[in-house]
Amino acid sequence: MDLRETFDEDAERYDRIRPGYPARMFDDLAAAGVPRGARVLEIGCGTGQATVPLAERGYDIVAVELGARLAAVARRNLAGFDSVRVVTAAFEDWPLPAEPFDVVFCATAFHWVDPAVRVTKSADAVRPGGVLATVATHHIAGGSWTEAFHGEIQRHYEQFDPATPPGLRRVFAQDIPRDDAELTRSGRFGPAIFHRYEWEAAYSTAEYLDLLLTYSGHRALPEPRRTGLLTAIAQLIDDHGGRVVKRYLTELRVARRTG
Repeated sequence: MDLRETFDEDAERYDRIRPGYPARMFDDLAAAGVPRGARVLEIGCGTGQATVPLAERGYDIVAVELGARLAAVARRNLAGFDSVRVVTAAFEDWPLPAEPFDVVFCATAFHWVDPAVRVTKSADAVRPGGVLATVATHHIAGGSWTEAFHGEIQRHYEQFDPATPPGLRRVFAQDIPRDDAELTRSGRFGPAIFHRYEWEAAYSTAEYLDLLLTYSGHRALPEPRRTGLLTAIAQLIDDHGGRVVKRYLTELRVARRTG
């Protein structure tokens, strides 16, 4: 199975526990030249974690989602917005309409789109002078992730997941590069502007296991290994008070179409 298809296996869990996005991000998107009423194409909307805030800001949205179950939950979450249409399709295969969009937007999914077409098709989908806005979510050092805590978790991953790089460590936000090379190399977009937001979310042991079960790598593990990993992590969190705090870096990258 394609790893990106694993997200569709449990759409209700994904909708329940996956974190949303900082409100400031949508304010910064508007300030970048995306006014109320703009026509937005969203790639990979999931269950609508970013689509709902976009719709609340008055955008006219076509959201393309690969997973049928995820798309169904997105339609339910967006039922109150007449300005949103959710399409079940892979972006790579979806025929672009004749009228270009003002914005192509993609939250935490652009890396799943075929790199051979994601930038060029996004450029084809947006009008000259329009915007490509992509959002990346990074798991960074901070919160409960002290060196000692992370070392304990890392040992469990190395034991149960053979794909885990040895000695892996969380990095700080300032150590993550701002990367727009793919966009500028295409010749279709100008230099990107980056907006970054650091924030934290707290999870009980059960909530954190719920979250892990929405990650493709965890879902793809063979059952005995996945169960062993989750059991070990649950015990570790319980030993640390039954609560874990994750620190996130959300990055909004905005580039304007030039060619």
